[in-house]
Amino acid sequence: MASPVPTLDSIDKALLRLVQHDASLSMEQLAEKVNLSRNACWRRLKRLEDEGIIRARVVLADAAKLNLELTVFIAVRTSRHDGDWAARFHAAVQDIPELLGVYRTAGEIDYILHARVPNVAAYDRLYKKLTARIEMQDVSASFVMEEIKEVTALPLDFV
Repeated sequence: MASPVPTLDSIDKALLRLVQHDASLSMEQLAEKVNLSRNACWRRLKRLEDEGIIRARVVLADAAKLNLELTVFIAVRTSRHDGDWAARFHAAVQDIPELLGVYRTAGEIDYILHARVPNVAAYDRLYKKLTARIEMQDVSASFVMEEIKEVTALPLDFV
């Protein structure tokens, strides 16, 4: 069952927009931008963290400068849909650092994996590591040629 949609007012949304784009803003800067006192601003952010709306404050690193220029989307199909296989698949992907996201999907593809690697040879090593850990019916990859849009900020228009 989905979590209930939180009640956020315009100030909560403004704070979330600001910190999603730049979590390094000081409490004073945030308070000024949303026209609140420093303490009121801190209390709101603390509540958003306590409620799990703000999960973490992170730094976004430049993948190209870290020799991780190749983005790969890996499509996985399986002939097994039992709980045991799913649990083993979940465990198999957890500690592979090249995998940035793993998603179970509806349709012809059972799972989509999002990976960042230096090059095709590194992808081949990732492929071999993954296929050695768990049996899959089919694995195919799409290599990103051009990144047109990628954001980390969630849209708040639906809250």
